[in-house]
Amino acid sequence: MTSSKSPIPARLDKLRTAMNAAGVQTLYVPSSDPHVSEYLPTRWRGREWFSGFTGSMGTLVVGAKRAALFADSRYWSQAERELAGTGVDLVKIGTGALKPVIDWIAAELTPGEVLAFDAQVVSLAAAQQIRSALAAARIVVKSDIDLLEQAWVDRPGLPQEAIYEHLAPEATVTRAAKLAQIREAMKQAGASHHFISSLDDIAWLLNLRGADVTFNPVFVGHVLLDATSATLFLADGKCGDDLKVALKRDEVRIESYGEAPKALGALATDAVLLVDPRRITAGLREAVPALVRVIEAVNPSTFAKSRKTDAEAQFVRRAMAEDGAAMCEFYARFEAALARGERMSELTVDEWITKARSKRTGFVGRSFNTIAGFNGNGAMPHYHATPDSYSWLEGDGLLLIDSGAQYLGGTTDITRVWPIGKVSDVQKRDYTLVLKGMIGLSVAVFPRGTPGPMLDTLARLPLWQAGLDYGHGTGHGVGYFMNVHEGPQTISKAVVEPHMAMEPGMITSNEPGLYRPNKWGVRIENLVLNVPFATPEHGEFGDMLKFETLTLCPIDTRCIDVSMLRDDEIAWLDDYHATVRARLGPMLQGAAKQWLDERTQPLVS
Repeated sequence: MTSSKSPIPARLDKLRTAMNAAGVQTLYVPSSDPHVSEYLPTRWRGREWFSGFTGSMGTLVVGAKRAALFADSRYWSQAERELAGTGVDLVKIGTGALKPVIDWIAAELTPGEVLAFDAQVVSLAAAQQIRSALAAARIVVKSDIDLLEQAWVDRPGLPQEAIYEHLAPEATVTRAAKLAQIREAMKQAGASHHFISSLDDIAWLLNLRGADVTFNPVFVGHVLLDATSATLFLADGKCGDDLKVALKRDEVRIESYGEAPKALGALATDAVLLVDPRRITAGLREAVPALVRVIEAVNPSTFAKSRKTDAEAQFVRRAMAEDGAAMCEFYARFEAALARGERMSELTVDEWITKARSKRTGFVGRSFNTIAGFNGNGAMPHYHATPDSYSWLEGDGLLLIDSGAQYLGGTTDITRVWPIGKVSDVQKRDYTLVLKGMIGLSVAVFPRGTPGPMLDTLARLPLWQAGLDYGHGTGHGVGYFMNVHEGPQTISKAVVEPHMAMEPGMITSNEPGLYRPNKWGVRIENLVLNVPFATPEHGEFGDMLKFETLTLCPIDTRCIDVSMLRDDEIAWLDDYHATVRARLGPMLQGAAKQWLDERTQPLVS
């Protein structure tokens, strides 16, 4: 937690000195890297370094006298706390909104003044939007300078962790088969070359994993693909000799990381290059010769990666069972400790959950920072307890626990809310409304190709009917031993786009919530898999899909106001608990088995 002794003002002074020397009045600092990632290696966490805000998303704009941090509702409480004493103002915006940032910049600057950003970390799409909007205001945009490098003392270098292969049996599709699949997509698009910067796409395509980004098993690199070969641009020393041989068998060669712009610049003038404008930086795009024709479209690997194969789905189901068993062991231990009167904190939750998971088959690590928020802390959707800022689990209230893990055969993400002491009628009402929304989405049936945002209403309707809502999306895609957040699908209020279509094999979170600032938060989350839904009219009106719930862990019933549930909602919950008990029971014993049996009894006896 920041204080009056925050280091941020001094850091901003250094940054403003560099800006002044470069003739820059305002600097745009996004949460991004040369791969347009959501989760960043430490080298590119400049927004955090110069603002003190540690949330995973947000944008910093630094002017000569004012600095502002733009963040959506998931981070408002956290940002207000972390920005205290920094000299950085919080500007509240909608999720993923760039226009308010541009409008703020335009209002700060006068015609002829200069906005700077580093084109090496700003996506092509964002750079185009910024340049277009500010040109109309006659503001000069300078994008060929990295002012952070000049002002950031002891800035970390490139990550050096070695990469490794994701092997069979969990890797169910060979590298050669994936390369052939993407080359076919290139051919269909009319492209001779394809440049990929997004780290999860590269890891998926080459069946490789790494540890360059905390919690995400990816590595820093670029790939340039043509009809017969591929070049992987990688920091020196990250690829062992045996792996180089294996890659060479599939016509994949290794070049130094910094050579990627040169390779783009060396493309023949008759080349046709496929790039994703949202997943390539403006700097890399500008390295492409002007005579090379460029096709802008979503990376084909993004679609292919999102659609898990039947074999992958089976491994995910096993990972979910392992994860569910670990959760039961944790909760049994946790509730027993509470009953004994042991003093525990939010930090205890993270420690014990991770320990329980670490004993399960295939466990690799956490998939994100555990969110264990008691009462008011639970009202911050992306809260993370630290040794310097945490709460003890004392008194009455609700404990929200959002956690996940990486397994060789899948990635998990689960949220549950548990009562500590007495639960008020208002808390029960909030909890039950969220549960109704989660069930409403769980039972959805929809035509294949339905854009994910069209399903968002199903989870929000019970809350809307009570005059309530939540600021974050309802669902995000989840990778396969990969990033816990992936596209292209989303279940949210996002503007519908064609690439958001729901297809078989996609795994998505189902996590409505409700947050009472400084009081409590409620969120219930399962992961769901898109599977075929057969009807008597099958085929006549197109293929239909439904959700298979993958997550296996009891949903606490002590917080439920049963009078608010319909019979079909009660039946869904009872059926879910029967499935959880049947799947996890054989994997547990002793206190954990007894806890599972108690927590999965029918809601109404």
